[in-house]
Amino acid sequence: MVTRFLSFGLLILLVYPAGVFAVEKAVVDSGSTAWMLTSTALVLLMVPGLSMFYGGLVRTKNVLGTMMHSFVSMAVIGVLWVICGYSLAFGKNVLGGFVGWDWDFFFLKGIDDRITNGIPEYVLAMFQGKFAIITPALISGAIAERVYFRGYTLFITLWFLLVYCPLCHWVWAADGWLYTSGASGVIDLAGGLVIHVSAGVSALVLAILMGARKGYPKTAMHPNNLVMTMMGAGLLWVGWFGFNAGSTVQSGLETARALTMTQVSAASGALTWLIIEAIIFKKATSLGFVSGILAGLVVITPAAGVVQPTGAIVLGALSSIACYYALQVKVRMGYDDSLDCFGIHGVGSGLGVLMLCFFIRDSWMSSASVAAGGSWTVWNQLIIQLKGMGAAILIAAFGTALLYFFVEKTVGFRISEEGEQEGLDKSLHSEHGYGLMNSEIN
Repeated sequence: MVTRFLSFGLLILLVYPAGVFAVEKAVVDSGSTAWMLTSTALVLLMVPGLSMFYGGLVRTKNVLGTMMHSFVSMAVIGVLWVICGYSLAFGKNVLGGFVGWDWDFFFLKGIDDRITNGIPEYVLAMFQGKFAIITPALISGAIAERVYFRGYTLFITLWFLLVYCPLCHWVWAADGWLYTSGASGVIDLAGGLVIHVSAGVSALVLAILMGARKGYPKTAMHPNNLVMTMMGAGLLWVGWFGFNAGSTVQSGLETARALTMTQVSAASGALTWLIIEAIIFKKATSLGFVSGILAGLVVITPAAGVVQPTGAIVLGALSSIACYYALQVKVRMGYDDSLDCFGIHGVGSGLGVLMLCFFIRDSWMSSASVAAGGSWTVWNQLIIQLKGMGAAILIAAFGTALLYFFVEKTVGFRISEEGEQEGLDKSLHSEHGYGLMNSEIN
């Protein structure tokens, strides 16, 4: 009898682990995961796209040095993001909510088996990491042709830790103070504030503090390769689908909406810039066309999840108009934002952060009103957006100014006059972008 009882007990132990005693594991949503993997690759594609866009706009003697500013971010920020960036941005509040921290995110050591909303945490971490990579690379456009590579590398390292990660935590982390304020928190789907406003403001501060390139604006500084710039703009447009639609962190209706608004706004921005040039100059330029593409893309970045096609068309058009005149203001004021980072990214995306309030689709407004107990209004949301804008401007401006002086006093930031005259490619990298002797001396 005892033998039979023990045998029966052993049988129960063998069978039940797959039944009553089994621990239910999270299931991977293959569709959403596949889209997020694709989006991650698309966003990374934007970095070489940006390097081509910027590289074609500078003079021949600086093409490689300028492209290196984008590529080095993939290495520096790519490593820092794994070590501590993901934790600082998406960990739990520390230092009074100024930044986050989670030891599970340190070196990503605690997420090996973690699945969040059907998506492996590794995918989410890598997707967000690509945003962190491209943001400091954008800033390089304002100081192109006149910086030490070592100074720039130190700057983006510190800027990432002290400006990007805190701002990212405020806006996108679950307990970030801008994420939780009001009925819906700040509306910033893919980085209007976190990426483009912060980069644009930092670019403006650096351009002013560093001073103009030698000979600017009297000496003509023509782009070396507008063909490459146009190809770079094309890659940015394609990559932006991952940028915006991937930020819905799903593969469904919201994804389709964000992708559609991205396409519509980019087209509207490009068309509007062509119309502006046709009216003023009676001709169309390739540089104007790609500037319009970017204007349309940056304005829809915060808004792609809440507007409809009509709003996307209007926002794209308004952004092109605003950015066009922002570039005219730059000329009149005399500061040398070499590749118009502030004039496009700062102005265009800042416009989108605020103007999206007036184009929010009805279904989103209804949901927000219910969540707020009936107290949500467009004007309340505008106040929240302004609060976010103010926070982004303050941390970017003050953080960048402090870091500029620190870098300049330690390793050096502004290149010597001789090095600038010779060109970044030869003086800093001992190379030539096109395999030819560089005869350009201006």
